[in-house]
Amino acid sequence: MAYVYIGVMAAVTYLIRVIPLTVFRRKIENRYIRSFLYYVPYTCLTAMTFPAILYATESVVSALAGVAAAAIFAFRDKSLVAVAAAACLAVFATEQILSFLV
Repeated sequence: MAYVYIGVMAAVTYLIRVIPLTVFRRKIENRYIRSFLYYVPYTCLTAMTFPAILYATESVVSALAGVAAAAIFAFRDKSLVAVAAAACLAVFATEQILSFLV
C-alpha cells in the first residue's frame, strides 16, 4: 500500500512540473499573469513560514513582538543579521517580561 502512496505522490509532483511546460509553449505576454507568477514564490514561502513563526515561541505575544521587530528593521533596510538579531532579542525580552508577570 505504501508503494501506491509513493506512486501517487510522484505522479502529482511530475504533473505539477510538466503541465506548465506543455500548456505554455510561448512567452507569457500578459503583464497581469506575469506579475501574478512573479509573486507566487513569495506568497508560498510566506504561507509556509508565518504559521511556524507564530507557534515557535512560548506564546503568540512574544512571536508577534519578534515579527514586529523584524518588520521594523527590515523596512529600515537593515542587514539580514540585524533583522534576525532584533527579532531574537525582542522575543527574548518579551518572554522574560511575560515570565516575570506570570
